[in-house]
Amino acid sequence: MKRHLVTAFLYTIVTAIGLGVFYPLFVAGISHLLFRNNANGQLIVRGEDVIGSRLIGQPFTGPGLFHSRPSAAGTGYDASSSSGSNLAPTSKALIDRINASVKTEGQGTPVPIDLVTASGSGLDPDITPAAALYQVERISRERNIPEGDLRKLVLDHVKQRQFGLLGEPRVNVLELNLALNKIDDKK
Repeated sequence: MKRHLVTAFLYTIVTAIGLGVFYPLFVAGISHLLFRNNANGQLIVRGEDVIGSRLIGQPFTGPGLFHSRPSAAGTGYDASSSSGSNLAPTSKALIDRINASVKTEGQGTPVPIDLVTASGSGLDPDITPAAALYQVERISRERNIPEGDLRKLVLDHVKQRQFGLLGEPRVNVLELNLALNKIDDKK
């Protein structure tokens, strides 16, 4: 019996060290060698400044910007508190939050659902093409840019389904707003 316990204990130690230390270091090393940009969080850098990540959403709520999805992560887009709200569809708090978002985003037409509801992680960097196109009229008015130019900008930033079948078409809000700012820089 004692010999079995010692053997089990030693296997536990070896397995914990092997799978808990060496294997993750090996996988991280391989990913940094083969997929450096992905392993480092797909950061967007301008000069020496990190603007953001293509993988983590940011709050864009100001005038003249494409707005992101609402976030339920911590105080908003807090990567250390990634989670959804876990509110039931009948929750008064959820209904009040959605109604407030509809008032903010509403233009007299139905608001795309992803502009008023948080994603499961609360950190989604993407919105649907419909949500981006919905905002074109407002941004055109606020920045004095022709709607046609903004529609083309949105359509140029639509990422299609991965491998043609996984996921849904989407628009990265950070990349779209950076491209929008370049239009203003050219004026």
